[in-house]
Amino acid sequence: MTAPDPSDAALAEAELARLRAEAEAAEAAAKAAAAKAALAAAEVEAARARAGVASAEQVAPTAVATPDAPAAPDAPDAAAAPDVAGPVTTDEAGPLTGDEVAAIVRGYAFEGPTIAVGALVNGDPVPEAQVRIPLAMMNRHGLVAGATGTGKTRTLQGLAEQLAAHGVPVFAADIKGDLSGVATPGEASEKLLARTRGIGQDWQPAASATEYFALGGIGHGIPVRATVSGFGPLLLSKVLGLNATQESSLGLVFHYADREGLALVDLSDLRAVLTFLTGDEGKGELKALGGLSAATAGVILRQLITFADQGADVFFGEPELDVREFLRTAPDGRGIISLLEVPGVIDKPALFSTFLMYLLAELFEVLPEVGDIDKPKLVFFFDEAHLLFRDASKDFLAAIVQTVRLIRSKGVGVFFVTQTPKDVPADVLAQLGSRVQHALRAFTPDDAKALRATVGTYPTSGYDLERVLQELGTGEAIVTVMNEKGAPSPVAWTRLQAPRGLMSPTPEAQIVAAVAASPLLPAYGTAVDRESAREILTAKMQAADARAAADEAAREQAKTDAELARQRAAMEKAEAAERKKAEDAEEKAQREYERLLKKTAGTSRTRRTTRSSSPLEEILGSPATGKILDGVIRGVFGIGRR
Repeated sequence: MTAPDPSDAALAEAELARLRAEAEAAEAAAKAAAAKAALAAAEVEAARARAGVASAEQVAPTAVATPDAPAAPDAPDAAAAPDVAGPVTTDEAGPLTGDEVAAIVRGYAFEGPTIAVGALVNGDPVPEAQVRIPLAMMNRHGLVAGATGTGKTRTLQGLAEQLAAHGVPVFAADIKGDLSGVATPGEASEKLLARTRGIGQDWQPAASATEYFALGGIGHGIPVRATVSGFGPLLLSKVLGLNATQESSLGLVFHYADREGLALVDLSDLRAVLTFLTGDEGKGELKALGGLSAATAGVILRQLITFADQGADVFFGEPELDVREFLRTAPDGRGIISLLEVPGVIDKPALFSTFLMYLLAELFEVLPEVGDIDKPKLVFFFDEAHLLFRDASKDFLAAIVQTVRLIRSKGVGVFFVTQTPKDVPADVLAQLGSRVQHALRAFTPDDAKALRATVGTYPTSGYDLERVLQELGTGEAIVTVMNEKGAPSPVAWTRLQAPRGLMSPTPEAQIVAAVAASPLLPAYGTAVDRESAREILTAKMQAADARAAADEAAREQAKTDAELARQRAAMEKAEAAERKKAEDAEEKAQREYERLLKKTAGTSRTRRTTRSSSPLEEILGSPATGKILDGVIRGVFGIGRR
């Protein structure tokens, strides 16, 4: 029999010691996990107690919702406790430890009213770990981003419904037309109810008070129009794609129109002013201000014509919508969701996005300063936000940043909705307090670079965000918000709550009926064409033409009168010469006659003194003979007529 090898015995002992150590470590880890779970459960209960949320024993079992069971508007999901209570559990396959889950629970336990976003996901949903946004922080702006089809629109819808239920008016552009479902109660299904129960959402169908608007009247809603003066040169330059020189020239034109009291209501008014300032009548008007070159005016005019040919004429005019109409609430206290219908103008992205920026700028102008308030006066959802910043000038971006930074103090929150955070300039992102990031795709090197840049903007967390952001399912997002102290909350992988309204468009007939019954239709439904710059300048140029015609007629009359005077003077001169000639001839004849008389008279006296007159002499010397001789002489010298 072979003796056992001492080395084999040593190896066996070492393996046994290793296994024993692993077992002890596993037992310690299990005890630690149990202790952490108990601690997390205690922290959840403490957070609920601080927020006034009922404990597990006080929460009623979840009822199966039906489409006919409306939700109470004063009890939105944001204020409701989850229907699943008890200790926080963690999935062994989840990326977060029990301590990290507990930290997230603490980070989203707020004292005031909140907007429910969803439940934490740690492998599986953790219903006890609800992710929320403080209602008072909704005017600190936010971002909803993600690739196409990841659920951004449903996120927007859910946030809008809860804000309205809290009495906060909402404005949103309905790009694809499916946001109109907020006006119709949602439809229950087993899949929907299973999902909502899994995240602790007590889902019930509900319709929100909704007002429909249409940009320039293209669509079914109340027409939203703006005057060119109200739109301003900066936004219009962005829409027209003008360079810096052309933009400054357009600003000069607006300045002149304002100084002269020329109302720029529609595009024809602006064209009329440009034409006037480059014409003979008005080209000197801006000389003291630097002037307007014909080449620059020509570029602007051509761009305006192209702009109008694209259908933009309908967006400018009167009556101009008072943006305070977006701040209305329903009789029951709910905020009204104002949906801007834009499917007919989405092929004009620059105009669409710039028009929304105009509305935001108008809100900034008309609203008073309110500082920090318990809930916003309005939350403005800026869908397809990348269209706003594409090819924007530095001045335009500066105007956006300033508006976003300052409008918070007016009680207005702005949420940008776009595909990737890189669509929004860094200066704008720096103003955002809440962030809901849906899945991102990385199919190209540029996509991968953008993904890494996005990951770098998040606080440190227990997630491998570069991987998680590509693994998020539809309706899931990475969330971080601003807490009530103004600090960022923990990063949370969140399964988002489902909207209570219909997740498809409201039937068209229902929309048409709602618009017809709107109290705003009589005030804004019919376009008005009052006297403005075009009519004033047309009358001015017609008067100038009339004056020019009168001046021309006067000049022609003066020329005619001068010619007549010249001819009259010539005739008078000719007559005077003729008279002078006749007088000279008469005078000459008279002298000749007198000479002859003198000669004849002298001869007769001599003869009378020396000798007696003969009969012939007596005849010649008689008065009768004198008259005869006088007539003969006159005939001979041509003076008989005179």
